[in-house]
Amino acid sequence: MPAGTQIILSLPWVALLLMMPLMLLRRPRLTTFAPPPPGGAPLVSIIVPARNEAVNISVCLASLLNSDYPDFEIIVVNDGSSDGTEDIVRILAEHSEGRIHLIEGEPLPEGWLGKPWACWQGYQHAKGKLLLFTDADTRHEERLLGHAVGALLIRRADLVSVLPRQLMVGIWERLILPHIFALISLRFTNLERVNRTRVPRHVIANGQFMLVRRDVYESIGGHEALRAEIVEDQRFAQRMVIAGRQIFIAHAETLMETRMYRSLGGIIEGWTKNLATGSRQAAPEWAAPFVPWIIALFLTGMWVLPPLTLLLSLVTPLAGSVKGWSIAVTAASVVFWLIGYAIQRVPLLFALAYPIGAIAAAGIFIRSALRGRRVGWKGREYRMAPDGGAVERAQGV
Repeated sequence: MPAGTQIILSLPWVALLLMMPLMLLRRPRLTTFAPPPPGGAPLVSIIVPARNEAVNISVCLASLLNSDYPDFEIIVVNDGSSDGTEDIVRILAEHSEGRIHLIEGEPLPEGWLGKPWACWQGYQHAKGKLLLFTDADTRHEERLLGHAVGALLIRRADLVSVLPRQLMVGIWERLILPHIFALISLRFTNLERVNRTRVPRHVIANGQFMLVRRDVYESIGGHEALRAEIVEDQRFAQRMVIAGRQIFIAHAETLMETRMYRSLGGIIEGWTKNLATGSRQAAPEWAAPFVPWIIALFLTGMWVLPPLTLLLSLVTPLAGSVKGWSIAVTAASVVFWLIGYAIQRVPLLFALAYPIGAIAAAGIFIRSALRGRRVGWKGREYRMAPDGGAVERAQGV
């Protein structure tokens, strides 16, 4: 292969390396917004949906109780847990000086998915002018809520969502999750543009932390309007933009952290539920059916093909003509992932195994696309109706 052709074929990897500094510069930080003074701090109702979260819930609630924000209540919706979640919350509530309120969730109605139903019930018990929806697997620093409310007031936003530090502890977490988060970052490279856009497919929110004005939440139908949405946080942000509302999303790695999954099975189940749907919702309508497959090809072509070609070039004469290309782009890939892993504070040794993570991530995308209308999560099985409604089936309620 001519040298010029090899240089041209190397440009996508060079472009990614050049994009990284720009991505880092375009990261709005929550810490730049001062908390409101105590006299101007509105009541915040923190709503935590919890289904079988015994391993997480005590750390989450302890961190919320430790907030230095002056006026908040915590509403935990026990969504049919069978692992002791309810008992843990009840004990913590008894020692929370009235801050924590435990709500026993009603049975899941037909047409609803579990998380939107739990969030909707929490809202119905909330008293605050501001509503914070947060997940049970999160940990909040004491300054987080104050900065988030400050950002909402200063930016005159209707919704504030943050990107926390994602903890990756296990081997499969460290191999697979960086690829998922890198794809999200590449799709939403410039968050300031996300915060300004009026095009629904160009916005995103993180359901792990969504602070919204109560009147705005009610005006767009709240979680009742999202009752059958698999990726409900993304749809929430899109509905906000459609309604002409202002969103603000910022990085908050020093103020919040979460560990989403603790096993390979959990990673596969969780992302199978979300990936195909979320990627389609972020694409033009005409391209949506093909997007998960395109991403799987991207992951394979970018991160698996070059090192595989390099290995073949060492043992097969036919691959020798592209040896220079494979060396160059593999080296660029290693640098890209070393930087990416350093940013995410994951041991750099795992960056060298990036092709394994890429294959696994591509497989999850394909699995998610092949899932069709079937969804499984937290012991519940759903079949999505053609009109977008959700129908409960088989396991659990």
